Amino acid sequence: MKSNLITKWPEKAANRSMLRAVGFNDNDFIKHQVGIASTWSNVTPCNNHINILSKAVEYGVNKFAKATIFNTITVSDGISNGNLGMKYSLLSREIISSSIETVCNAQSFDAIISIGGCDKNIPGCILGMCRLNLPSIFIYGGTILPGKNRTDIVSVFESLGKYYSKKIKEKDLLEIEKNSILGSGSCSGMYTANSMAIAAEVLGISIPNTSLQNAQSINKILNCINSGKIIFNLLNKKIKIENIINYNSIINAIKVISLLGGSTNCILHLLSIANCLKLNISLKDIKKISNNLPTISDLKPSGVFFISDLINCGGIQKFLKFLLEIKLLDGDCLTVTGSTLSENLKNVKNNYINKILKNINFPLKKTNQIKILFGNLAKNGCISKISGKEGEVFLGKSKVFNSEEESIEFIYKNKIYKQTIIVIRFEGPKGGPGMREMLTPTSALIGVGVKKDIALITDGRFSGGSHGFVVGHISPEAYDKGEISILLDNDLIMIDTINNNILFFVNKKKIDLRKKFFFNYSKISFGILNLYRKMSMDSSVGANFAYE
Repeated sequence: MKSNLITKWPEKAANRSMLRAVGFNDNDFIKHQVGIASTWSNVTPCNNHINILSKAVEYGVNKFAKATIFNTITVSDGISNGNLGMKYSLLSREIISSSIETVCNAQSFDAIISIGGCDKNIPGCILGMCRLNLPSIFIYGGTILPGKNRTDIVSVFESLGKYYSKKIKEKDLLEIEKNSILGSGSCSGMYTANSMAIAAEVLGISIPNTSLQNAQSINKILNCINSGKIIFNLLNKKIKIENIINYNSIINAIKVISLLGGSTNCILHLLSIANCLKLNISLKDIKKISNNLPTISDLKPSGVFFISDLINCGGIQKFLKFLLEIKLLDGDCLTVTGSTLSENLKNVKNNYINKILKNINFPLKKTNQIKILFGNLAKNGCISKISGKEGEVFLGKSKVFNSEEESIEFIYKNKIYKQTIIVIRFEGPKGGPGMREMLTPTSALIGVGVKKDIALITDGRFSGGSHGFVVGHISPEAYDKGEISILLDNDLIMIDTINNNILFFVNKKKIDLRKKFFFNYSKISFGILNLYRKMSMDSSVGANFAYE
């Protein structure tokens, strides 16, 4: 056992003495040591119940091994959105993964169970477990229930645009603010947290049928207690992360997220996981995989249903079984149960079709919402999420902003002409620094009523709650002198999600001249933001730290 480094008698008497002070007894020293990484915090409803879940995990683990709970951080995307705090969101993924790696190696744990809620907790936990390569389980904190009148966090952001455009009154806005987010759990649509939770289950590192659970439910507590037996089985069989997450399991996750219209952030996170495990998966690979897949789910943000509705319809197990039977998924991938994906689904019926998940032969959209685009404006690629309700090709003239704040002020205070493409640059991993989400400007556009007439492109990211004709992750980013950095107002741009192109129509002579006068508009960074600017990789490979 790796934990012999801190528990072996008599050599580690001093270490054992410290452990006795935190509750260890004689029998605990001969057991496997299991770390429980809790992302509990009162800064967000996504995570403010995870202390309860971590105690349930501890109870379950202590029947078979010895559990030790420790905490890592969380950043609330919903609270930090639209301000400088969002610069720390993606960075928090790296801090979470690094802190899990640090504690687990320092404490010589034999296995790890991590519990995450808000958007960056999930990939942060998974990346930390990947670096450790121990027997591991990820547990999702669960989804929040819809608020009054089926509202949620995105409803509030979009209502702000309606308020500024005088479509609703101040009392209406306050009513929506007070009643949209009630209780604990992650944002309730097919946004980043729920998308990544589903991805984690498909990857095989979450217990089957647990990615879609309400945060405040008995099933979630039982799931946590049951993890103790499962981690003990992984320890006995010596099944580690590298035995579970591989090229095929990541491809499985990409396919499922694409079909369900999941968050574009999933692509960023899955690329970072592949990069961490040195698996050769690129944006071009993802383009080939997702390009011919349809969109079959009517889930928010572009649909009408919440994740809790999908839970009430039976979750996704029947859907996964169907995908196995039509050979769209690789069923031979190992999971935390010690069995393969196909073995886990052996007794599940495949009649998945319901009011939320449509027949794959009669989908909501024949092509995928998530599109990987390339062109002279994004030579390394970019990611769009187009529902099809706004059309599939957009040709318009640019209106350029060098920060999110500039764009928001303009949207709220000015009339925006049809066929305008709003450009928000210097918001990439290095340029921000931190690659902020553009939920506030996209919600503002919807709120003021120009969703179908305006497109938005950025080297930053989008929230899973963003929708409209939006393109993010443009790479190379402006800070690295990508072509987005030389755009001027009224440049003609075409976004073509049929042929997967993004182009701007400026001749080479003018491009070369503009590049001579490149100006870096990035704000001065400080503290750990400065470290992220120096160490972050390109968004096209996951935007995680370059450790080597």
